[in-house]
Amino acid sequence: MSQQTPDTVFEDWQGNEALAEEMIPLLGKLYRQYNVVTSMFGRSLINQSVIGILKHHRFVKKVEGTELSVRDTFPLIKAMSELGLGPAHVDIGKLAVAFKNDGNGDPKAFLEKELSDIVGRHDATAGNGEPKDVVLYGFGRIGRLLARILIEKAGGGNLLRLRAIVVRGRGDLAKDLEKRASLLRRDSVHGPFAGSIAADTENSTLIANGNVIKVIYANSPSEIDYTDYGIDNALVVDNTGVWRDEDGLSQHLNCNGVAKVLLTAPGKGNVKNIVFGINHGDIADDDRIVSAASCTTNAIVPVLKALNDQYGIEHGHVETVHAYTNDQNLIDNYHKGDRRGRSAPLNMVLTETGAAKAVAKALPELSGKLTGNAIRVPTPNVSMAILNLNLHRECNAEELNDYLRRMALHSLMQKQIDYVDSAEVVSSDFVGNRHAGIVDAKATIADGKNVVLYVWYDNEFGYSCQVVRILQHMSNVRFLSFP
Repeated sequence: MSQQTPDTVFEDWQGNEALAEEMIPLLGKLYRQYNVVTSMFGRSLINQSVIGILKHHRFVKKVEGTELSVRDTFPLIKAMSELGLGPAHVDIGKLAVAFKNDGNGDPKAFLEKELSDIVGRHDATAGNGEPKDVVLYGFGRIGRLLARILIEKAGGGNLLRLRAIVVRGRGDLAKDLEKRASLLRRDSVHGPFAGSIAADTENSTLIANGNVIKVIYANSPSEIDYTDYGIDNALVVDNTGVWRDEDGLSQHLNCNGVAKVLLTAPGKGNVKNIVFGINHGDIADDDRIVSAASCTTNAIVPVLKALNDQYGIEHGHVETVHAYTNDQNLIDNYHKGDRRGRSAPLNMVLTETGAAKAVAKALPELSGKLTGNAIRVPTPNVSMAILNLNLHRECNAEELNDYLRRMALHSLMQKQIDYVDSAEVVSSDFVGNRHAGIVDAKATIADGKNVVLYVWYDNEFGYSCQVVRILQHMSNVRFLSFP
């Protein structure tokens, strides 16, 4: 900047904007025609604006210490669009850094080598299994966010297909449908829906970005035959939390057209609690009922696994500072739970959490080593887990942060662990973050074997992304990942 005039700086910016604009249809073609999901060091490039693309390039400098511009990535994206690629997840940012370091001036030759497994293998269904119908049973906070993500990921239309939502009818069903559409269209926390939504009251459907979603009104699973709506072999996602054990959730399996059930709450009894990225391999082909555990469990388990693998965890305490939820009262009123009857927007509410004990279901090696508690605070979304741990061996904050940064960028848990190194971030900065948890490096404390880590998480959206990852796994939706 010191050697450039303001005019040349602005001209450079405009040139980058122009290249980013040219990228958008190429990225769209790769996604919708070839099912190639592109990202920039874990940040999705799908349906991004020009400014979003430029910000993602800037992010690389913050986390990797390497300057990366659209001038570096555009030749690679253009070449990718001409290679007839098969379905895959491709991190353009990592490829671009490798290409710069490689010194090879031919992007096409570089990509033919790096992406050799998918070059010339364009086939919309290759490696992805058969299309799978999805039904959302319940349409509250998590249900509506799942709908947004599933609609966004529809891509070429051959992966997970949101076919229906099930809700209880409230009075005038035409008016009810309009209200459901409005709640999906507008969200006070997550902003407006990215696209268009129309309510077809005559056919009781919502049409969202071309996806036709049947709205089924029922008071219990026993009232529904999904095959009446052309839905078969479906995955039902139970967002109600009414049933959390095998007996209760089996009601869905008794419905015609249902193959499997995924619960978006901690499961009880023999129901497997799954944290994607950690123990999703425990899901057997014949498992018909699975739980996605809780948002807090998803946030802390990946970080705990990373720490235990590298340093060993002797014991520790997890304190959750959690946004208030629909389960609490706006003003003081009766509630069966201790303290939760007090006004959520006006109080910090000490309550219990099962997250510490639930860790053992995903990481048996930590069984009995953690305690936990929770404080509900007056904010509508984004929570924090404070991990106070005693390790087997000593470390310092710099070493610990460097390790967690590498895990966030280059490990198999890169979609679960995010990393931020800023002294200015606050909770609202993480609304919409797609990771299970975000390590706040500036807050890390390490004193010998004693460490304290602060892990942010969007308890609504980040968790919903984890749920969708489980859905894809249960549906045999598989992508090769590069590099």
